[in-house]
Amino acid sequence: MFKITPNPPEADDVSPYETPDSKKLNEAADRALDYYLKPVIPKDTPRKPSTIYHVGTEVDNETLLVSACESLASASVMLSDFAGLLNGPQRHTLLGIQQSVMLGELAVNRMLDNFDPQG
Repeated sequence: MFKITPNPPEADDVSPYETPDSKKLNEAADRALDYYLKPVIPKDTPRKPSTIYHVGTEVDNETLLVSACESLASASVMLSDFAGLLNGPQRHTLLGIQQSVMLGELAVNRMLDNFDPQG
């Protein structure tokens, strides 16, 4: 069997730096791509956390525990309902996550039972 193309195929030896103008054009293209694709992020800028979900320091412990308990209970119910729509391994995974959330809810409930606002 005869191959039409040589092995490896011959390629023209073309450099983007053949003339000074092409070198300047290539450098300008690299700067433009770096400007848009690799923005400079200053490393000495301190991180300022978002305050959109801020929990005030004046909120007492009992209120925080009640809120955490209600959030965990809601998440547990949502996961359980969603697991009812699935079959097989996905259902088992979701039920495992739901069980972990439920254990967290039980721990917060126990903390609420033991909570003594005077002490």
